[in-house]
Amino acid sequence: MADSGETAAQKEKTQEEMRVLYETSMKSLQDGNILQGKVININGDKVIVDVGLKSEGVLPIGECTGKPDEPGINAGDTVEVMIVGKDRESGLLLLSKRRVDEIRTWEQIDKSLEEGTPLDGTITSELKGGFSVNIGINAFLPISQVDIKPVKNPASFVGRHLKFKVIKVNKRKGNVIVSRRLLLEEEREKKRQEFWKNAKDGQVLYGFIRNITDYGAFVDIGGVDGFLHLNDITWGKISHPKEYLRIGDEVKVKILSIDTEKGRIAVGMKQLKPDPWLNIEEKYPEGDKVKGKVVGIVDYGVFVELEQGVEGLLHISEMSWDKKVKNPSKLVSKGDWLELIVLHIDTEKKRISLGMKQLAPDPWEELATKYEPGSIVKGKVKNFTDFGMFLGIGNGIDGLVHVSEISWSRRKKTIPESFKKGMFVDALVLNIDKEQKKFSLSLKRLKEDPWKGLGTRYRIGDIIEGYVTSITDFGAFIEIEEGIEGLIHLSEMDDIQGKQLTDVFAIDDKVKAVILNINEREKRIGLSTRALKRQEDKGRTESPPEPEGAFSTLGDILEPAMKLNNPDRNS
Repeated sequence: MADSGETAAQKEKTQEEMRVLYETSMKSLQDGNILQGKVININGDKVIVDVGLKSEGVLPIGECTGKPDEPGINAGDTVEVMIVGKDRESGLLLLSKRRVDEIRTWEQIDKSLEEGTPLDGTITSELKGGFSVNIGINAFLPISQVDIKPVKNPASFVGRHLKFKVIKVNKRKGNVIVSRRLLLEEEREKKRQEFWKNAKDGQVLYGFIRNITDYGAFVDIGGVDGFLHLNDITWGKISHPKEYLRIGDEVKVKILSIDTEKGRIAVGMKQLKPDPWLNIEEKYPEGDKVKGKVVGIVDYGVFVELEQGVEGLLHISEMSWDKKVKNPSKLVSKGDWLELIVLHIDTEKKRISLGMKQLAPDPWEELATKYEPGSIVKGKVKNFTDFGMFLGIGNGIDGLVHVSEISWSRRKKTIPESFKKGMFVDALVLNIDKEQKKFSLSLKRLKEDPWKGLGTRYRIGDIIEGYVTSITDFGAFIEIEEGIEGLIHLSEMDDIQGKQLTDVFAIDDKVKAVILNINEREKRIGLSTRALKRQEDKGRTESPPEPEGAFSTLGDILEPAMKLNNPDRNS
């Protein structure tokens, strides 16, 4: 009987447990409950899930992948679902995985907001002012929260799977704002602390350009900014860091100095390469030919880069044998490649002098070989100056015909009248100075000295006509023919009492006079307007009265003039 009693009690207990289990099971199978289920079959667009107690439910396959032709779930998989109803015909429970995912997503969002834990997400598209990010729901990522450094190409972030931190939530509106930058800054701070523990002089690191100033750039080298001075960017010459760097560029740098007290670090880029000026004289011996690129043009010449960090100056005086070249840009342009000669190297000042004209023959050497003094050269009239006339000979060489060598005449007005720019003339070579680059020519010496044989052309007593070439205190000089001048002394001028010579004569006035004397050896001719007046007066009357103090003979006419100490007027 005891055994029967125990058996009855056990049965009653078992029945009670089953009743409780059944009630619990029924409660768990109510709408809104979340259960763990096991996929037992996939039938078309439906997934059959066993949620326990031999209860089965149906789950739309679209909630598993969103793509009917790609199940993304297999029989035997465990899945968390929510009961959302019951199919009256089949008796199967209607299940939803999406609703569970949304609940779990919001739980993760709340945790990320409260604890700062990161969430995985995918940037799906660009929006105004930022991006749309899928973290289970669509969240907004402001452009300012994408990265520590400025975002140059926003489109490059679309499609990237990254970690984010929730910074603001409005559950009622379903709005979530996330940040990637906060995670990067936290990581940067960890790296910063780690950096100061391990940083050493000479250490080589990678970083990116965070900011650029006129005198350098700040480089993020793992949460710490290192300053890259303008002079430490490259061995070459640059006037601004922007010529070499851009914000966001990744660069390799070397730590030059560390100031832990002030939290400052100096870094350099050029120190990663050897100084190009070491053994510069071996690389570029004086007299050698080199090739270089024009990197700068100034008034006094051209800067040529032979290699990175090594520039030489091609002075304007070394560009061409033609001294009239005053503007370097007339010969070369920035970016041109030139073949040059190394003239001189100053290792202390890091200067290289280059030459270009040395690659061409010196035209002055050729000129001296081609034209000896006394030879004749043809030249083109280039221009006139107060001291003479320049003739272009070629190869940038101009010869000077001094004003005294242009004509035997002293009349300066005849020069522009006789010669025009662009005309070609023959000239006699007087001298070539290769060192001073001077070429002296003469035009008048191509003609015979007009004083030779003068006595056969003119006689004492002849009446001549000429032009006034100069006026002095003692008289006026008259050009009779090219290179031949005579003097009308004050004593031989007619009717000038109380008058200034400039009131009587003017330069280039045409004047008639009588020849009083001729001295071919000393190149002197004495003239008289007074004697001319007498001859004219005598011609008007058969027996003109003899004026007081008049000359009775030609000797009487010449004597006063010959006694005067007249200056020599050589032509």
